[in-house]
Amino acid sequence: MEQFIVSARKYRPGTFESVVGQGHVTQTLKNAIRNNHLAQAFLFCGPRGVGKTTCARILAKTINCSNLKDSIEPCNECESCVSFNKNASFNIYELDAASNNSVDDIRALVEQVRYAPQGARYKIYIIDEVHMLSTAAFNAFLKTLEEPPPYAIFILATTERHKILPTILSRCQIFDFNRITISSMVEHLNGIAEKEKVEVEQEALHVIAEKADGALRDALSIFDQMVSFSGDKLTYESVIRNLNILDYDYYFRTMDLVQAEDSSGLLILMDEILKKGFDSHLYLGGLCDHIRNLLICKDEQTRNLLEVAESAAIRYDEQSKVLSSSFLFNALQLASQYDASFKAARNQRLHVELALLKLANLNRALQLTAAPVPAEEKKTSVVKEIIFQAPENKTDASKPLAQKEETPEVSEAPKEKVISEAPKSSLPPVSLHFNPNAQPKTEILEEEGPKAVSAPQVQGTARLPLTKEKASAIWMEFAESMGKQNKMTLATGMKKAELLLENRQLKAEVSGKHVAEFITEIKSELVAYMNSRLETELDGIYITVGKSNQEGASPYTLEEKLNAMAKTNPQLPDFMKDLGLELDY
Repeated sequence: MEQFIVSARKYRPGTFESVVGQGHVTQTLKNAIRNNHLAQAFLFCGPRGVGKTTCARILAKTINCSNLKDSIEPCNECESCVSFNKNASFNIYELDAASNNSVDDIRALVEQVRYAPQGARYKIYIIDEVHMLSTAAFNAFLKTLEEPPPYAIFILATTERHKILPTILSRCQIFDFNRITISSMVEHLNGIAEKEKVEVEQEALHVIAEKADGALRDALSIFDQMVSFSGDKLTYESVIRNLNILDYDYYFRTMDLVQAEDSSGLLILMDEILKKGFDSHLYLGGLCDHIRNLLICKDEQTRNLLEVAESAAIRYDEQSKVLSSSFLFNALQLASQYDASFKAARNQRLHVELALLKLANLNRALQLTAAPVPAEEKKTSVVKEIIFQAPENKTDASKPLAQKEETPEVSEAPKEKVISEAPKSSLPPVSLHFNPNAQPKTEILEEEGPKAVSAPQVQGTARLPLTKEKASAIWMEFAESMGKQNKMTLATGMKKAELLLENRQLKAEVSGKHVAEFITEIKSELVAYMNSRLETELDGIYITVGKSNQEGASPYTLEEKLNAMAKTNPQLPDFMKDLGLELDY
């Protein structure tokens, strides 16, 4: 009976041309051989299964070949190539640093370097997993690595470059190997399937490539396992059943039920998935990936980031057209939050079911967020804003509130209906700490009141071109709506912000960290509102904290308030000391 050889060994590349996905490395090495610019030491870095040791062996074989082809590939016919193929070469040594990591092992290697090669031009030493060497072994290796004999070449390979001493790195030419892309893996697996006479479905190969996570050796191992399971025909169903992968059809059904707001259907679908033995966390994580794929399908420029089979890509494109970008963004944010907090949940099934129920009602919540404020609430919020304005701003005719015809007259609004007497406080006495010469601290305080934000109604409004002036106007509209909701600190901070538009990114410089914190909390609603008013959507809004350009800005923190009071009342510190209040600076 013929002995079985796994595909990772049977189809291991033997030439630079057959290496998958590392063209930048192989081309550099071929040019170095052609121009006779070989370094004395190479360091190959990268994740597992991407071809580091394979390229090291091909390089060692090629530089000792006595009959190189014009394409800088080994001939496989000369004495050096034949002995290498039989693993009988006396000029190429491989050392596993994981099990030979002591000083004595390196001393033995250094002792071998003293002897010249036999019947070849170079003596090559391949040290795999070199990061496993001890610090003493690295130090013992330094001198030989820096000044080896002219016939000695060292090729080091590692998956953890950060563990190697900087003195070793400085003596090597470093090559970074990339993760193998899914398309490259699928193409390579197709070639192996043809040689092995295995009938395959492209969806099955895409699943294997995704499961391998960038490692071609893992993909070949999974391929062998799937062929052993299903025989000469590799189908999508057999692969997902054997690898315990949830069919992406479940995620398409989930988003259809979410769009239809069918809460019962989502719970039934969740129960069906659990009865098939799948983990609820796996389902939730896959749902996040599915929503992400729908989002990148919304733009032609990002659609090539979708690494799935062609049939699945068509379904993603169709489903993304019936879902809005704002809905998908909020759905992804909600699903990611529940995915991150899954392990902390006591009842994990209920945790996932709650996420599904919230997704089913997400459309309704977004509609309520964008709903117009009732007339009575509008009247109350407008009067509140005018009552608390400074006297010089009451007659400012440039205020947008004064230009609206539906805004009631201030004189007709009875103040006693708006301002109610606050209940008496029963809090315990506190110790005030005051320093009249101290600089204000940049601490972030939360604004009182509910955090829910209601964006102004924009239905039926014509979209505006994306310019700095139009974006600033929409920004001010949103700030006015925050003022109507009695979020005066947020509204004032937004009005004083300095805006800058670069390409499709809006940068806002605010005067304090507390304002930046407030804007960050409602940034998703702000982006959605501005994109609904603009013809070209913004890529994002970035908040920075700078120095305030406003003279006489109102104090906000406790230190700022005490300093402001001290300027107008110089006797305040002495008065606080008489009351027994400690001034701890």
